[in-house]
Amino acid sequence: MIKKVLIANRSEIAVRIIRALKEMDIKSVAIYSDVDKNALHTQLADESIRIGPPPPSESYLNQDAIINAALEMGCDAIHPGYGFLSERFDFNQKVRDAGLIFIGPNPESMQLLGSKVQSRNIMSQSGVPIIPGMMASSKEYDEFRDYAEKIGFPILIKSSDGGGGKGMRVVRELKDLKPSIETAMRESITAFGSDAIYLEKYLENPRHIEFQVARDHFGNAIHLFERECSIQRRHQKIIEETPSPIMNPDLRKKMGDAAVRVVNSANYDNIGTVEFLVDQDLNYYFLEVNARVQVEHPITEMTTGIDLVKLQINIADNKPIPYQQDDISQHGHSIECRIYAEDSDNNFAPSPGKVLFIKEPVGPGIRYDSGIYQGSEVPTYYDPILSKLVTWGDTRNEAIKRMVNALKENIILGVKTSMSFMIDILNHPEFVAGNTNTNFIPLHFFEKFPTNENDLLIALAVASFSSNHKNKNDNHTVQFSTSTNPWLEIGKWELL
Repeated sequence: MIKKVLIANRSEIAVRIIRALKEMDIKSVAIYSDVDKNALHTQLADESIRIGPPPPSESYLNQDAIINAALEMGCDAIHPGYGFLSERFDFNQKVRDAGLIFIGPNPESMQLLGSKVQSRNIMSQSGVPIIPGMMASSKEYDEFRDYAEKIGFPILIKSSDGGGGKGMRVVRELKDLKPSIETAMRESITAFGSDAIYLEKYLENPRHIEFQVARDHFGNAIHLFERECSIQRRHQKIIEETPSPIMNPDLRKKMGDAAVRVVNSANYDNIGTVEFLVDQDLNYYFLEVNARVQVEHPITEMTTGIDLVKLQINIADNKPIPYQQDDISQHGHSIECRIYAEDSDNNFAPSPGKVLFIKEPVGPGIRYDSGIYQGSEVPTYYDPILSKLVTWGDTRNEAIKRMVNALKENIILGVKTSMSFMIDILNHPEFVAGNTNTNFIPLHFFEKFPTNENDLLIALAVASFSSNHKNKNDNHTVQFSTSTNPWLEIGKWELL
């Protein structure tokens, strides 16, 4: 029986797991790097332990140090959260070899499905449509070049062992292939400790639809409906919602059944996500399996009433899923916005620093999963996500309106955030109409998201010229001071 869990992660997902453990009367242990010593997750956990210096390779990716910390603190289990080591089957196996419980699927199914290349092979064998692409990863440029020329540009380079948009590159011309491969490999090593990459055909303007799935040790498998994840920036999801605006009962059943077939065929035994791309004719293609909890899991919880983190822990504790497929239903509509420390007016550049002030939104149908507090530091070493703002409404329109109002009420001073940009997206007529796809941002917000390097250089040159010629009283003048002016940090504001 699980009585004490070490969370092998940081920030808002660590906080989310800690809160679930508290409700289950399970003790929690937080790990931290030197820059995270005073982070929120270390303060909320029952106990905490230093894991190493700031670089991920020396702290949150240090497998032996994490396992040793769990043993030292007398833990029964390790929860990996998402990112970092969450989909590393070798870490999964090491945890089990140390006599600990890994809160996630077994290492064999994680290796099978956590690898995008291997999971593509499973889908092909199971008759699930897949996007044309490589069926094995490679490190040889000639092999990438030959395959790219075979299927035709544009192509998409992807990390075989990770997610979250890291290591992904769209390549439209042969001349850009080699540098893109090298960059993707470097990003993949930094984020996931592996440089295994592959390529597939890049589909223009699809929708990104994923299905939440769960399967226990007794063979009971279910799905908890879909999430629409088409609003993306650099292949990174920033706004998600459920149900999807395009979903109908027939398509939902087909895709849900396919997702359940996947986990059954791989003998999967925890929660996970099966992701698809859907074209304009509602044809769906398998994309990948994420063998972990997703960043966007709260919107599924808001519409089904099922706590996915608790479900993860109970399955790992050898308890059966207490639901059958027919027991699960959705009510209402939910939207999530990821709040990042980034400057949406400066090509989404990271904005590290100290949080000088924070005011969280409150009200009916509002949930705020946060990893920060007033006075906390946002370091440069990790993903700049600060919090996740989630709204629920009886209808999609109500959920959108609640989200817009909640974003306006969510005040964070000291670091730049992307909240004003997300308000612009939510108010866009095409979003309101449900007409979204993975190219929504570059299509409708080109000035904020140059589509290639030349466009970016031009945009930076224009920004530099403009900043040097603006009137000094202009609120949009670029600031190069180490001090912080809250009135500038808050962005656009008005007296009501």
